[in-house]
Amino acid sequence: MAAQLLALDRVSLDDIRNDPKLTPQKFARYFADFDYEYRDQIQPPDEFLAARKGDCDDYATLAFAVLAEKGFHPHLVIVRMPGMNHVVCYVDEIKGFLDYNLRTYSRRTSSCKPQLRAIAEEVADTFSANWTSASEFSYAEGVKYLISTVTKAHRGSSMKIESKAPPPGQTAGFNPLLTD
Repeated sequence: MAAQLLALDRVSLDDIRNDPKLTPQKFARYFADFDYEYRDQIQPPDEFLAARKGDCDDYATLAFAVLAEKGFHPHLVIVRMPGMNHVVCYVDEIKGFLDYNLRTYSRRTSSCKPQLRAIAEEVADTFSANWTSASEFSYAEGVKYLISTVTKAHRGSSMKIESKAPPPGQTAGFNPLLTD
C-alpha cells in the first residue's frame, strides 16, 4: 500500500512534458517536495525525477529543456560567488527566473531584468553574498556551451566577455541575454 502511494507521488518527464497548461510557475510546483542533494554532474532528467532529489543545475537544465519545448524562451545562467556557484533558468516571458531554492515557496520565481548583471545581483542577494561572474550557457548532450559572461571587477564595475555564438544545433530563435 505504501509503495502504491509513493508511486502516485512520482512525476515523470512525460507527465511534465504533456501538461497542456504548463507555465514556468506550474513547472516549479512539480518540485516543491524534492530534496536538495549536491551532485558533481548534472543528472539525466529521469534519474532526477525518480530520485526526487538533486541540485540547482539538475533543476535549471530540466526547466530549460521542457520550457523551450513548450515555446518559452529560457536561458541557463550560472552565478559564481566566493565558495559557491548557483544555476538558475531565466525565462523571457515571465521576466524572471526559476530557482531550485524557491521551489518550496508560494512565489516560485524571482522577477528580474534580462541582464546577466541584474540576474547575478538578484541571485547573490538570496545568498547574502557578492557575485564574481555570471555566464549564460547552454547544455546539450552532457556538454555546457558558454554563450556570454560578465565579471564583477570590483564594487560598482564589471567587465563583459561575450561569444554570442549559438551552441551547435541551436541556431533557430537564438537570442542571448543582455550583458549590459
